[in-house]
Amino acid sequence: MQSLKPYLLDFICAALITAFSLPFLRKLTAKYLKDKPTEIKTHKGVISTAGGTALALGFFSALAAVRFTTDFPSGTLRNLRGIFIGGAIIYLLGLIDDIKKPLGLSPYIRLVIQGLAAAALIYYGISVQFTAQPLGYILTVFWVVGVTNAFNLIDIMDGLAISQALLAALAFTVISLPSEYIYVNFAACALLGAAAAFWPYNHSKRLKTFLGDSGSTLLGFLLAALSLGTSYSAQNPLAVYAPLLILAVPVFNTGFVSVIRISKGINPLSATPDHFPLRLKSVGLSGETILLISAGAALLLDAAALYITKSGTQISLTIYAAAALMLTGAAIFLARIKNAS
Repeated sequence: MQSLKPYLLDFICAALITAFSLPFLRKLTAKYLKDKPTEIKTHKGVISTAGGTALALGFFSALAAVRFTTDFPSGTLRNLRGIFIGGAIIYLLGLIDDIKKPLGLSPYIRLVIQGLAAAALIYYGISVQFTAQPLGYILTVFWVVGVTNAFNLIDIMDGLAISQALLAALAFTVISLPSEYIYVNFAACALLGAAAAFWPYNHSKRLKTFLGDSGSTLLGFLLAALSLGTSYSAQNPLAVYAPLLILAVPVFNTGFVSVIRISKGINPLSATPDHFPLRLKSVGLSGETILLISAGAALLLDAAALYITKSGTQISLTIYAAAALMLTGAAIFLARIKNAS
């Protein structure tokens, strides 16, 4: 079994850089990175959105350190270039959007540039492998762009996006570590470290910091990339769909919001308070309760995904069916809640 020491150092490096850089970044970017309350975001006062920059700094610095301080066979970490380039594109795109708020960039421009970031992954060998190309490349672009925006959409409540990212990164770490997909192992550990270090700032009263679009979209992009980088199971072909369970909560929110908006005759790319956390809040649930419900659902689905990677096709079909029924029931319940705010 491979040594866990390099991965632990990778995690610690990302966590320390993120944690210690954030207070300085808050001060340096105070004039440019700030979030004001809106119809959807109901926080009090102006909050710094430097979290995305600190997270990016911790993640990329840790991977750079790994690249230049470890000795692996030539080409082993080649895929990391795709994550570096694509991740940098997504981060800079989100950063520009954060600076330009409240207007922001056109959603269509964002989709095109996010597609280019997905293309960087494909160029460096990270893509859907369970179907022939070019269909696999097309699915890769849709998946990466979809998950990237799913985390941006779910970033509407303290701790929600970062907790989902933490749990997903942990799931990918547990699944990938026994494998020889070394770049996935390092990227997952670095993301886990950076996300864990940011979490306290997201909940802090004195130093409260948001991810901003730069942080939420970067989280989504990186998790989408990680999901494409491991085989999941050599015996069970259905295990390839395990990422759908690991990322089910943010993906569910995106699908739910899109369907509700379309049913109202509204452009699905428009901003409306139809997200499932806001609907739950409108019936009296506290933010902490919603966070726990969401985290609990994610943990259950992560455990199901891990079990699928170690089971047969019959059990996998049963688990997928049960998850689909659970999410369908949740969607029906949420759709009946009126006057979400």
